Amino acid sequence: MKRKLMSAVLCAAMVGTMLTGVSVQADDNYKVYLITMDQMDQHWKNVDAGCQEAVEELGDIDYTWLAPDVKDDAKQIECINNAVAGGADAILLAANGPDAVTASLEEAKEAGVKIIYVDSAANFEGEATFATDNKAAGKTAGDTMIEELKAKGIEEGKIGIVNVNAATASTVAREEGFREAFEGSKFEILETQYGEGDAAKSKDIATGYITQGVVGIFGANEGSTVGAGNAIQEAGDEVVGVGFDKSDTIGQLIKDGFLLATMAQNPDVMGREGIKAAEKVLKGEALEETAVDTGVSVLTAKDFE
Repeated sequence: MKRKLMSAVLCAAMVGTMLTGVSVQADDNYKVYLITMDQMDQHWKNVDAGCQEAVEELGDIDYTWLAPDVKDDAKQIECINNAVAGGADAILLAANGPDAVTASLEEAKEAGVKIIYVDSAANFEGEATFATDNKAAGKTAGDTMIEELKAKGIEEGKIGIVNVNAATASTVAREEGFREAFEGSKFEILETQYGEGDAAKSKDIATGYITQGVVGIFGANEGSTVGAGNAIQEAGDEVVGVGFDKSDTIGQLIKDGFLLATMAQNPDVMGREGIKAAEKVLKGEALEETAVDTGVSVLTAKDFE
């Protein structure tokens, strides 16, 4: 197991990031970092919780979670570089942009670091990926919205999509699946708008859609979904809102009737299985699966009673 002499430059000092979930250090332990897109969403906290669960179970991992304060390619690259400088043996990565981090991942690989993806992969070969089948889940979101609209007697109308950006592989795939659900219908999918996963920006976008007379809004991640739900609540409109991810805020918006449903991923599974895979790879053991669908569930009001 390699060890570098350089000490890590903490992301908290360099780019306003968060450092958490560090286990007790031991010279013979494997050093594994989780690097997520940001520290804003409860989703990432749940990935971290899954990682910590596996770390406690295995007992031979020194674990650190690094995350930019907001979704930003440059800040995530800084985190990757800092993990490598800190002597990482493996990095669990949720890539913000699939191409932006390629150069830093190449450098990590050259340094002997193993890359495992959780939630969202980059366009760079890793050891394994633990993520939702995002396109299929997006189609499920679309089907769920169509079913509700038809139950309301609505067979046509405009649909708005609030996405994160045009690059993040996971949310792009969700949008593709969502749009696929509406193929052949009389509904019109409006041009996608991007709120960077920020709830306030997403609310402004959703409000704009509502003024255009949409009958439905799809939020592609936690921040997008919260923003859409808040806009629907503020407008007092009958717009059908469907989103992604599970959080206390989303649950309350669904319970109060401002969102219909959310596609709940299993981020804890991503983290837990990602750490276990990292340990196997570092021990030189073969992985049984390298592309693992961690599943999704459709949560509605009855699930938050």
